[in-house]
Parts: sequence; C-alpha cells; structure tokens
Amino acid sequence: MRALAHALVVVLLAAALGGCATWSWWPFRPAAMLLIRADRAADELRFRQALALYDEFLARYPDDAEAARVLESRDTVAAIVTTREELIRLRSQLRARESEVTKLREEVARLRQEVSSRQAETDKLRADLERLKQMDLRLERVR
Repeated sequence: MRALAHALVVVLLAAALGGCATWSWWPFRPAAMLLIRADRAADELRFRQALALYDEFLARYPDDAEAARVLESRDTVAAIVTTREELIRLRSQLRARESEVTKLREEVARLRQEVSSRQAETDKLRADLERLKQMDLRLERVR
C-alpha cells in the first residue's frame, strides 16, 4: 500500500509539474528557457546567436505572451547585425580606398618629379639654343 501511495504521489507530482510547464507564469517552461538563452546571448553581444534563438522562439511559440517583446528584441538584434555587417563592409572599402589614395599620391609625386626633371631639361635645351643663336649671330657678323 505504501508503494502505491508513493507511486500515486510521483504521478500526481509529474502531472502537476507537466501542467505547470504549459502555464505562462511558470518560469521553467520551455518558451521561457529559450527566451532566457536568447536574452543572455544578446546581453553577451553574441548577436547572431541571439537572432537565431529569437527566430526559433517565434517559430515555436508564436502565440506566447512574450512574442511581441521577442519580435521587438529580434528586430533590434537584426538591425545591430545588419549595421555591424555594413560597418565591416565600409571599413574594408575604406582600407581599399586608403590604399588606392596612397598609390595615387606616390604616382603624383613620381609625376611631379618627372615634370621637374623635364622642366630642367627644357631649360637647359633653351639655354643651349640661345647660345647657338648667339654664336650664329656672331658668325654672320664676322662674314
């Protein structure tokens, strides 16, 4: 009889706990546990994991009392993930542009040096031409 009483108590306790797991106020129901994991992931800045957990929550428990809050949290986390991806992309583009600017500055410096060198050569040739003209004029005067 005592074993039967224990078995009955265990069955009643299991039924009570199983029934409590479906109540919205029960803190250890599967939906609440999943939400706790998702919120913890978001708090710990693991946004991709949090996003996946929020999506799982909404897929499994769309009618839960917390679904509206979860949807807002999910949208916020999704915006953070999207913004971070955009930031990574923009930083990569910025590094590429900075590299391009460095190369262009080097090219401009090289071209300026070349222009300066050619200008000096032009000045030298102009001076040589002027000397040749002067020599030619002297030769014509002598004749």
